[in-house]
Amino acid sequence: MVVPPLLRAVIMGPPGSGKGTVSARIIQHFGMKHLSSGDLLRDNIQKKTEVGILAKSYIDQGQLIPDDIMTRLMLSELKGLDRYNWLLDGFPRTVAQAEALDKQCQIDTVIDLDVPFETIKCRLTARWIHPASGRVYNLEFSPPKVQGVDDLTGEPLVQRDDDKPETVTKRLQAYDAQTRPVLEYYREKGLLKSFSGTETNKIWPHIYAFLQTKLPDVSKKDAATPR
Repeated sequence: MVVPPLLRAVIMGPPGSGKGTVSARIIQHFGMKHLSSGDLLRDNIQKKTEVGILAKSYIDQGQLIPDDIMTRLMLSELKGLDRYNWLLDGFPRTVAQAEALDKQCQIDTVIDLDVPFETIKCRLTARWIHPASGRVYNLEFSPPKVQGVDDLTGEPLVQRDDDKPETVTKRLQAYDAQTRPVLEYYREKGLLKSFSGTETNKIWPHIYAFLQTKLPDVSKKDAATPR
């Protein structure tokens, strides 16, 4: 029996592009290990590890975490995943990080969610939350029954600072400036696969079909097994 080579993939896309949803579906269907830089950072900050304390000092000052700290954090985590197919999310964010990653392992494919900034802006600025419960509403596709108030408690909804129009614009501009060179880096290597669209559910079938050429759908295998 020929064992297929392991798949090393990266998913990229601006904040609000549906990266979380797409990643969850990839893991469900293809059984890949998902390594998110954001989750890993939060975990290290919470556990007060050496890297976590260092990272928090930059975050608290509103600064970007330096490449060497992020690289150290992610690459040490990847060492434990050398026998698995994996999907990197949120890393690499700069060309220096991409080059450091290349020294440790060979990336096979980079999935780029190419969603127009205007669509993302509408999507994110339409998000309102009920602070006490964490319930999330979206004015476009899951609005509250009464505008501005929570369905269950009738308490006022608030908009997170991150979702305010001016903040969203800044976040998208920062992503563009920082990450576009990384997309170009992978495009030149012939690894970039862009999926364009305005709706995650319409982009997903194309990503699914693409990954099926590389990995079997493990969710179907589970479904075929008698319970």
